[in-house]
Amino acid sequence: MGGAIDPACSDLLARLYAGVASDRPWQDFLEALARWMDASFATIIISAPGRRHPATFLTPGADVAFNATYASTLFAEDPFQGLPDGQVTSYGEFMANRPDDEAAQYRAIMHDTGFDQVLGIDLRFSGRFEARFRISRHTSLPEFTPAERMRLQDIVVHLRIAVDLFERLQFAGAEHGVFHSAAQGLGLAVVVLDRSRRIVSSNPLADHILAEAEGLRRRGEELVFARSDHQRTVIALLGERDPAAPLTRFRVERPIHGDVVITARPLELTAIHAGTGALALFFARPGPEKPTDPQTLRDLFGLTAAEARLAAALTRGSTLVDAAQTIGIAHNTAKVQLRSVFAKTGVHRQAQLVALIASLGG
Repeated sequence: MGGAIDPACSDLLARLYAGVASDRPWQDFLEALARWMDASFATIIISAPGRRHPATFLTPGADVAFNATYASTLFAEDPFQGLPDGQVTSYGEFMANRPDDEAAQYRAIMHDTGFDQVLGIDLRFSGRFEARFRISRHTSLPEFTPAERMRLQDIVVHLRIAVDLFERLQFAGAEHGVFHSAAQGLGLAVVVLDRSRRIVSSNPLADHILAEAEGLRRRGEELVFARSDHQRTVIALLGERDPAAPLTRFRVERPIHGDVVITARPLELTAIHAGTGALALFFARPGPEKPTDPQTLRDLFGLTAAEARLAAALTRGSTLVDAAQTIGIAHNTAKVQLRSVFAKTGVHRQAQLVALIASLGG
């Protein structure tokens, strides 16, 4: 039998794994981590490659104004990054190897706040995103000892597992809505991509279309289009993009198995990808019309419940006046909701909206 379990470490790891799926992810764990390390603060920073702002930046108990300044400005200038993957590294040692005039403003702010005694851990995940942990002590406190650094190093494997689980849960939550549409509404094929064009998930109908390997196919974990312009479209959508922007649609010509119309919807994964870098692709091909329910439209287009009810009524052939009466709202209210539906779907007239929804249903 081994030695006794350290109750403090056991509690820390319990908070780490429990917090991944909590309403306040990382909050309780970071507070416990600071106590466990006899530190002033513990921080997590999650960012996607090439981003100038973090997707997640959390330091429980820290000055709110400093946190806002770091997220908006200092993050892009922070020299304490690019650490050896998974290796505890000291800010002082790291900066000692750099020119004195490098990141002068950042050095000055760290010195003035008195929190330039920091241990850092960088964790990279196949180029998809990076998680940084920072443990800070005020300069009035003793420096971190080698033993303290070693016990922080001992939990790195747990940090990596927890962050990976966190991303998977983020994707699972975003997928719930789009797969609800596919399963219960229009019967669409759905593929979800991450920012590296890796297929995170797909439903059976999508797997069948990809297996036909005409116009588009699966290559390993990637989605590949036969036409380069389609490939460029998807790559562009996986870059910087407003999740509230109108949907993008394009047609993939498939003379043998029948064309498919693809509607692309960015998935809002704020905690990992800052609202970008994940994409749901809905495939539709000719077939019998299927009834349209409001939940389908809500999931697919990001509509509110009221907007979805109005859009569903319009697709059944109702005029705007009749639709308003049917769902029990004023005509002026219906006009306001319709304008919002137009903005979210990228159409300008009611006939275009009905045609768009009809095309998605086959």
